[in-house]
Amino acid sequence: MKHLIAAACVAIASAGAAMADPVLGTWKTEVDDGAYAHIAMSKCGAKICGTIAKAFDASGPIASENVGKQLVWDMEPQGGGSYASGKIWQPSTGKVFKSKMALSGNSLNVSGCVGPFCKKQTWSRVN
Repeated sequence: MKHLIAAACVAIASAGAAMADPVLGTWKTEVDDGAYAHIAMSKCGAKICGTIAKAFDASGPIASENVGKQLVWDMEPQGGGSYASGKIWQPSTGKVFKSKMALSGNSLNVSGCVGPFCKKQTWSRVN
């Protein structure tokens, strides 16, 4: 009986790992205003959020007051690698954009708009 319970626990844990959202993990942004960041994407309830894990410039890692701040929030998984209805903050301008994302392998296409002004970046998977 103990072996049956242990096997069931392993099966449930494995299924949970297999069902993890593929966007979870760390992503490298494109350079913006001379710097880029590693964003740690994680679950926030049923939605996805991303926090600045590290900051870099052309010479390597830098100390930044933005490390630890949330960059992406309220992103809703739509299925098929699409995410919508989120918000994204651009540290270089302080602006918050309505945002969506599309996952394609190890690339994450991120776009956001404030009124008629839109911006796009393609992030690459770090891990």
